[in-house]
Amino acid sequence: MTDIHRRTPDPGPPAIFFDRDGVINARILGGYVRHWNEFELLPGVVETLREVKRRGYLAIIITNQRGVGLGIMSEADLANVHEEMQNALEREAGVRFDDIIYCTDTDSSSTRRKPAPTMLFEAAEKWHIDLRNSWMIGDSMSDIEAGKRAGTKTAYLITQHSEEIPKATKILHKLTDILAFV
Repeated sequence: MTDIHRRTPDPGPPAIFFDRDGVINARILGGYVRHWNEFELLPGVVETLREVKRRGYLAIIITNQRGVGLGIMSEADLANVHEEMQNALEREAGVRFDDIIYCTDTDSSSTRRKPAPTMLFEAAEKWHIDLRNSWMIGDSMSDIEAGKRAGTKTAYLITQHSEEIPKATKILHKLTDILAFV
């Protein structure tokens, strides 16, 4: 077979990557969501998740979870919070996140921890994701930086705790605003 007849593989599906604390659930300032009873789903998550899934996007959480590395909570506690969240979303939205990728490293210079793009690359490899047509949604500079470094579009969600607004592809005032762009 000559090079002319070789077919370039189709790009995989796009994804919406969501930061967790501050985007999916209320952030506990100076603390960590250690148990399900501390988890507060934020407005717009159910309808956003349902709609991005309907539009053919993978929905993946990319989250730093330093509390595990610090021994404040166990990996089993984290898994329980995520499973309860997935079950609640299934009940309310009829859908779940396709994956949850997290980093428990405590060292800010970790090559997996956001702002490093490693967790997005891991998801892209696992799910064959088309990063150029994907989005990273976050409420921190490190989320936006990770998305940029992975080659995704970025959406910064303004919250009551926002201090400096980074240069992102789009600025969101509420999570459902992303639906105008995907």
